[in-house]
Amino acid sequence: MEEVRTGVVQRKTAETDIRLELTLDGSGQHQIDTGVPFFDHMLTLFTVHSLCDLKVIARGDVAVDDHHTVEDVGICLGQAIKMALKEKKGITRYGEATIPMDEALVRVVLDLSGRPLLVYNVAFQRERIGNFATENGKEFFQAVANFAGMNLHIDLIRGENAHHITEAIFKAFGRAFKAAVRIEPRIQGVWSSKKALE
Repeated sequence: MEEVRTGVVQRKTAETDIRLELTLDGSGQHQIDTGVPFFDHMLTLFTVHSLCDLKVIARGDVAVDDHHTVEDVGICLGQAIKMALKEKKGITRYGEATIPMDEALVRVVLDLSGRPLLVYNVAFQRERIGNFATENGKEFFQAVANFAGMNLHIDLIRGENAHHITEAIFKAFGRAFKAAVRIEPRIQGVWSSKKALE
């Protein structure tokens, strides 16, 4: 019987109250409510394209702005990823995806190495999409990378429309993540010449 790779995180601060449940080997099922509708849409795209199952219920100080909610959901997702991967036995580890969305083209490359790093080469011509600040996309991915122990590179190859760019980012992240968490049955421990991912 295969072990279910799941992470459940509850985080409560003065600014946010979040419960997040992640199942790596899912089918793209999602229940997402963060109070930031565009961010909900982006998390849905990540879920559908990663084939994870994701449940996020978040309540934050969105009357102030969306920063705390978006960043703290990133923290919770990173923690859930780390929890679900456990010792990372047998995972492919690396993932890459290049995704178009109309005029936008985005490449995401990641390594579940245990060493957090974000390289984010993305520029927007617009500050907000609904009540989502485009600059907070970087804050979300920085939090995911930090708390998952992920080396994450996100590059905008071309694009003008902020919605298209952000959508391509989250889809590409989902596809790259799906590849990285896939189990390679020929690997008994972790896929590293050091025999450790840290």
